[in-house]
Amino acid sequence: MKELSVNLDSLRSRPAGRAAGLLLGTALAVGLALPLVAQDAELGAPSETAVTPAEPLAVPDATRPPSFAELARQVSPAVVNITTTTLVAGRTGPMPRLPEGFEEFFRDFGLPEGDGAPNRTPRRSSALGSGFVISPDGYIVTNNHVIEGADEIQIEFYSGERMDAEIVGTDPNTDIALLKVEGTDLPHVEFGDSNGPGAEVGDWVIAMGNPLGQGFSVSAGIISARGRALAGTYDDYIQTDAAINRGNSGGPLFNMNGEVIGVNTAILSPTGGSIGIGFAMSSAVVENVVAQLKEFGETRRGWLGVRIQDVTPDMVDAIEGLVSADGALVTDVPEGPAAEAGIESGDVILTFEGEAVSDTRELVRLVASAPVGGTVTLEVLRGGEILPIEVTLGRREEAEAASLPASMQNPEEAGSADLLGMSLSELTPELMAEHGLPDDAQGLLVTAVDPISDAADKGLQPGDLITEAGQQPVASIAEFEAAVEAAREAGRRSLLVLIRRAGEPRFVALSLTE
Repeated sequence: MKELSVNLDSLRSRPAGRAAGLLLGTALAVGLALPLVAQDAELGAPSETAVTPAEPLAVPDATRPPSFAELARQVSPAVVNITTTTLVAGRTGPMPRLPEGFEEFFRDFGLPEGDGAPNRTPRRSSALGSGFVISPDGYIVTNNHVIEGADEIQIEFYSGERMDAEIVGTDPNTDIALLKVEGTDLPHVEFGDSNGPGAEVGDWVIAMGNPLGQGFSVSAGIISARGRALAGTYDDYIQTDAAINRGNSGGPLFNMNGEVIGVNTAILSPTGGSIGIGFAMSSAVVENVVAQLKEFGETRRGWLGVRIQDVTPDMVDAIEGLVSADGALVTDVPEGPAAEAGIESGDVILTFEGEAVSDTRELVRLVASAPVGGTVTLEVLRGGEILPIEVTLGRREEAEAASLPASMQNPEEAGSADLLGMSLSELTPELMAEHGLPDDAQGLLVTAVDPISDAADKGLQPGDLITEAGQQPVASIAEFEAAVEAAREAGRRSLLVLIRRAGEPRFVALSLTE
């Protein structure tokens, strides 16, 4: 089981934001504030905004079972314990002499007995994890970190039978691995819909596996949150308070229909044990990965070929036609499928195959799950208009990012000006050499930033290169001034500029009110 040491504020759910960052003090503050709210209305008076049910909820017994025994009995035969063995090379350097009486202790661990001689004898290291069978012919799903680097993998079934397993394929990006044992008519379980009924916040779930090497074990709880992102690009974790501990890694998270809606992967804990914050990678991600590993032995994810960033609230006014901070803003279009289809820097991708794109993470997941070589339709916002664009996707694993060629004109006398809290200069060969810019660089160089300006608040620094303003290329002070004037004439309160720092592009909305 992966133990995470992360800032709680970094755990985000869509669309609630920083829900995981609430602390006990927040709950106490809410409790103290409630009487103050009641002072605005007569105590006991009904409120149109109250969400407390007027009558007790009618919950069918099937969704709130008095016991999980029957469900556990049915699915247990498909859950397996996994033991891995890795051959670790012995020490080759000399060991210091040990005090008298310690020789026996170190001999038990394969270490030298204090004579200073190196111990070159390899030793075996074992690790434990969990998994589950998904087909009668012996395909088994687990976590990649459970079997990574293993020389031998042994599967123990609920019946006590043991089998050796081979690795079919792994995907470190989602921490999923697919194994295979030789068998027929093996008890197996099926994937369920992690986005469907029975997988909502508050629904019952049970986790099964091999916690702390104690053997087959069942724990129950509810889904605490959905759409959690920890560290990976393709993260879509279900958070649960069902007890998950080390050794549960790779085990299934079941809904009340006995379907696998998640693979237990990580816990958030200051102690190393369960504190009721566990994470299971959703079956919406896992099922697609497993299908690819089974067919190809590797993942084959779709590739769009754009660099993107999230749309922030302060960009809404700066982008014509944008009504909310949703979508993925294209910052760069290197050579690839998107460039061939006509997608441009500054486009806001709103939908992918008819599905709304809420942010960059959502777009990455949608593209990755799409078939390589397939043609998809995107809706992009450009110049206030929504345009449909068809793109034939490439393969992400094979993609090599390439920079678009750019041209540049170097004026004999470079212009400079102070605009929007920045000192800007047109490029010269001397400035380009001084700041390590490539020969084909184009734009305006930021030479200074007013520390009390909006530009400073947005993180601009000397050395940044502004290549676009108002979604138009700029290479001169006059072009930048024209973009500022055009934005003001259009009644905008901010100007969208594209900056590049160490070659990486990023859009920033700068206030025009200063």
